Amino acid sequence: MIQPRSWLFVPADSERKIAKALDSAADAVIFDLEDSVAPANKAIARDLLRKLEPRAAGPTWWVRINPLSGDQLKDDLEVLANSGIHGIVLPKAESGDDVIELAHRTGNIPIHAIVTETAASLFGLMSYARPEAPLAAMSWGAEDLSAALGASSKYDADGGLSFTYRLARSLCLAGAVAAGVQPVDGVFADFKDADGLRAEAEAAAREGFTGKLAIHPAQVEVINAAFSPSADDLAQAETIVAAFEAEPTAGVLSVGGKMVDRPHLIQAMRVLQRVRPTTGD
Repeated sequence: MIQPRSWLFVPADSERKIAKALDSAADAVIFDLEDSVAPANKAIARDLLRKLEPRAAGPTWWVRINPLSGDQLKDDLEVLANSGIHGIVLPKAESGDDVIELAHRTGNIPIHAIVTETAASLFGLMSYARPEAPLAAMSWGAEDLSAALGASSKYDADGGLSFTYRLARSLCLAGAVAAGVQPVDGVFADFKDADGLRAEAEAAAREGFTGKLAIHPAQVEVINAAFSPSADDLAQAETIVAAFEAEPTAGVLSVGGKMVDRPHLIQAMRVLQRVRPTTGD
């Protein structure tokens, strides 16, 4: 399947917000049972998800469960009886062992791990490269990490992310690529700032992320556009791939008057994979 560009969070205890999310242009909707649902409402949220009617089209359905270490997990996993749910979002993952532990309970259901929300998590980003795990994506989070570290702010004096959070973001990207799964950029909190979101999403796409978390339907179109290759990008990628298919033993070729080598071929293939279905989850 094509990797989702936009991953839209929605509180699982709000029928109105769920309906709005499912009618949006998001590629994936994450029904949140964790941070956005108060403890008193978690049972209501689970009941809503169990009764939600699957749809033949629209975004894929994911559920963000509560952390493995808490007492909510068993009840959260009962919502997977709804056949419309495609995968699980695991918060506060600290290593690939957490993904394996969850998979022992859930089988081959795809898992999207949020991998930078605790202090310990920053030391485990290479551990997710586990071929036996049903890991599909990795994303990073700054809010929980800043709380875990006791930070008063995530930002430098100039308004940019402080080094620690830039480091977490980069480690997530590298860890996901090393594990062979989708790297997903974190949330942009100001959902009314479309220009700021666009700049951040386009920068993430340039760096190698292939999708981004969203917290409001208004962010979806901007994110989808940022992570969609342009017609020129696709044409160039197709030309490079075709050139190497015509000369499979070549190490370097001239394409459009420029010299391209195997790294350019890998980049071109990744561009095409973003718009063409691949096998598996």
